[in-house]
Amino acid sequence: MAKGERKRALRGRAGRMKGGRGSGRASTGQVRFWGRHAVEAALKNPERSHRKLWATREGIATLDGELPADFPVEYADVQDLGRLVPRDAPHQGLVLECAPLEEIFLEEAMQRSPGKPLLFLDQVTDPHNVGAILRSAAAFEAAAIVTQDRHAPPESGTVAKSASGALEIVPWVRVVNLARAMEEAAEAGYWRIGLAGEAEATLSEALPAGPVALVLGAEGEGMRQNVASHCDALARLPISDAMESLNVSNAAAIALYAMATRDG
Repeated sequence: MAKGERKRALRGRAGRMKGGRGSGRASTGQVRFWGRHAVEAALKNPERSHRKLWATREGIATLDGELPADFPVEYADVQDLGRLVPRDAPHQGLVLECAPLEEIFLEEAMQRSPGKPLLFLDQVTDPHNVGAILRSAAAFEAAAIVTQDRHAPPESGTVAKSASGALEIVPWVRVVNLARAMEEAAEAGYWRIGLAGEAEATLSEALPAGPVALVLGAEGEGMRQNVASHCDALARLPISDAMESLNVSNAAAIALYAMATRDG
C-alpha cells in the first residue's frame, strides 16, 4: 500500500485526543516512545505489544511499511502530542504507547549470538548514555547489554529515542548482581575486560582472540571495586593527555570498533 493510500485508510479512524491528554505519562505498566526511528522500530518488533499510536498525518506518512487495519491510531496536532511526552521532546509527529519487552536471561542472549561482544554497564544511570550505548551495540552486533536492576534506568522513551531503534534490536539483560553475571559470562568462555583510565595496558594490548565481555563504569566514579575485581584484565583507551576521559557511550563505541577490527 502506498503512503497516500495508507493515510486515507487510516483517516476514518482519526479521532480527538483523549485518555491521557496533558498527562505526559503512559498508562500503568506501559512505556511511551516518540520520534520516527524509535516508534517505527517498536512497531516492527513482533515481540512488542502495542496499545496505541498518536500521530499527525505528516508523521504517519514518514513511517516505513503498513500498519495493521485494526491498529489503534488517534490523530492529533503537534501541540497535543507535546502534552504526551516530556517538555521539548522531539516527537516528530509520532507517539506510541506499548508494553515493555519481556525480560531475557544472560544465558539466552549468549546462546542467540554466540561469541558476540557483551557489554556490562556498572551504574551507568543516564538514559541518554544507555540509549547511545545500545545504538553502538546494534551497529557492532553485540550479543547484549547487561545492567544491574538497582543501578540502571528503566526502559523509557528517552532511552528509545537515544537508541534510535536499537532498543528493539539489542537484548537488554537486567540482573540482581552484576559481578555474578560476569562470572556466568566467564564460565561461557568470555574474557572480561574493564575499561579504566588508570590501567597500564591499552585495549588493543589486552584484547584476546576469543569472545569479550566489556565492562564500563559510570562517569566520574568508574567501576566499583567489586566489579573491577571480577575482570580478567583492565585496559584503557589511548586518548590524549589533553582529555581526562571520554563519555561512557563514546568509550563503548570506540571499544566495540576495536573489537570488531582486531583481526583485520
